[in-house]
Amino acid sequence: MISDQLMEVYRLLYERFGPQHWWPGETAFEIIVGAILTQNTNWGNVEKAIANLKAAGCLTAQKLHEMDASSLAPLIRPAGYFNIKAKRLKNFLNWLCGEYGGDLEAVARIDTYTLREELLGISGIGPETADSILLYAFERAVFVVDTYTCRVAGRHGLVEPGADYHQVQDHFVSSLASDVALFNEYHALLVCVGKEYCKPRPNCSGCPLESLPHELEF
Repeated sequence: MISDQLMEVYRLLYERFGPQHWWPGETAFEIIVGAILTQNTNWGNVEKAIANLKAAGCLTAQKLHEMDASSLAPLIRPAGYFNIKAKRLKNFLNWLCGEYGGDLEAVARIDTYTLREELLGISGIGPETADSILLYAFERAVFVVDTYTCRVAGRHGLVEPGADYHQVQDHFVSSLASDVALFNEYHALLVCVGKEYCKPRPNCSGCPLESLPHELEF
């Protein structure tokens, strides 16, 4: 059964890498900012950008909302694509402050489906970012899919070749218990194995999933 296969993958990854303690952030708002800034960059760069925001005393919804994108961009420069990301962050803040007065507690009362649709309606926020916000900031049982998830699942025959974001997500959600902690840890572990072993050019020797069936042409 697919659920047995998925849980075996999870077991092997957890035994190798251990708990990942995702997502780093002192507050839900910081987690959201990090989810937007981490697009197309590594987390180390995001940490530097967030440190800049903290040092400037502006890591709050209201202060960032009042700040011009041209003033915000230099602060988040370490995250790369800083002009684009400043606009995306401002788009989110315009929604948060314009629709909910900057109150994340009000946002947290929205049902998951509606909140996801609203997040996807914000320019610059796609499925992966929206689902990261839902899972990590609002603790909703939403499985986050990224390049690593697709690559690992495809190579080990857990999903059909060429499956898109929603098809991969549906496989995980329908086959696993709906559990925030499980979805959190599973996503983080897939990132770990993806970065270390399941690269575009795979390094299967020593991979914790090496013993499982795999098809590298996926």
